[in-house]
Formats: sequence, structure tokens, C-alpha cells
Amino acid sequence: MTIKITAEQLSMRFKQRVLFHIPSLSIGPNDAIYLKGDNGVGKTTLLKILSGLIKPTTGVVTAPSDTWLQRLFSRTGRKGVIYLHQSPYLFDGSVYENVAYGQRFERDATKDKRAQVITALRMVGLETLADEHISVLSGGEKQRVAMARAWILKPSILLMDEPSASLDQESIERLVTMAKDLLERGASLVITSHQQNALTALCNKQWLIHAHQLTEYANNERTSSNVVVLKDKSHDVKLKLR
Repeated sequence: MTIKITAEQLSMRFKQRVLFHIPSLSIGPNDAIYLKGDNGVGKTTLLKILSGLIKPTTGVVTAPSDTWLQRLFSRTGRKGVIYLHQSPYLFDGSVYENVAYGQRFERDATKDKRAQVITALRMVGLETLADEHISVLSGGEKQRVAMARAWILKPSILLMDEPSASLDQESIERLVTMAKDLLERGASLVITSHQQNALTALCNKQWLIHAHQLTEYANNERTSSNVVVLKDKSHDVKLKLR
């Protein structure tokens, strides 16, 4: 359950536009990180790079679970790491079938798989909708289905891209329940959000992408004057938050 991902000299460029250059970063074990930054600075791109879904312009991402295939082909995903999209990708089927999809390669007995799906649905409050087609669900309910599908795979690292956007309070609380459970199991989380909420309150670190750089600081480094001391390897920078 517990792994560590590291990256060195990570950068992403689209034609002449540089999104970011990050000399080094690490996730895990058992981290909870709130990833912040203005629109367009590369938060989603960074999450996709860390999950192995896209290749950076420069740099290397290393995880203990990486295979030679992962090192050769960057878009094969990364074992034990799940990227949860802001607009969840769901399949044309029932709620139950969507949550159970990730189990298709698991070797557990059928009854054990079913028990895990029912447990996941209960945790997100959708057990009574198990046989309903995914199309009848609200946006918040669909996000809960996606979270249940991720939770059932017990990821070592869960990358959550704006998971609380447009969600009602009940849906956020259901996601918090599952996120807490993963943290208790030793997993790590990275959460992007434009506003603080019960999910970001779980985080013990913050990453900020600003001026093409990523800086890290602990939540308790925020001062009463709303000045945050951002720490990197070379120097301390004080940034006035808006």
C-alpha cells in the first residue's frame, strides 16, 4: 500500500510555453498534499505525469513499482497510482458494474469481490442505486461512483483532480470518508482544489505552482498576516497570498 514516487528535473513545455520546471519532488509514504495554483499553471498536467499517463518534456519520474515497460512507454500508467479525473470517466452500464470494473483482473473469489463492491457503495451512500444505469445519476453521485471505483483498488497513491468541484456537502463528506480510510491504510493523496474544504483539510502539506516553479510548505507555516513561507532547497521565499 505504501510507496514513494520521486521526480528529478521535471519540466513540461507546449511549443514555446513552459508550464513548469521542478528540480525535485517526492510523494509518500503516507503523504496528504494540497496542490494549488492559478488556472493554466499545470496542476492537471503534473498529476497526469506522476500517474504515468503523459510524458514530461524533460525529467524522470521513479516509482518502485515501475516495470521496464513503464520506463519504455510513458503512457501505460503506473501501478498502484490512480488519477481521478475532475469529470469522471464512467462506462455505459450500471452503478455496480462501474465500481466493479477495476476488479476484473483480481484473483479474489467472486463473493469476496461482490462484498467489496457493496462495501464501497455503502461508504459513498449509493448501495440502493447499485442496479441503476449510470446515466440517471447526478454529477455528485457520478463523482462518488468514480471514488468508489478507485477506493476498491486500494491505490498506494491517489491523485484527485478537483474532486469537490460542484459537489454538494454530502458528496464531499462521502469522499472524505474514503480518503481518510486510504490514509489510514498508508496511502498518499494529492488533491487539487480552488477552494479549501473538508478534503483539503486532510492535507498536511501544500504544493504551490507559481512562476513555473513548485514550492512546498506545511499547513502550519501560514501566518496571521496571510504570508506563507515557501521553502525549497536553495532559499526561502515569502509570497503574499491574494
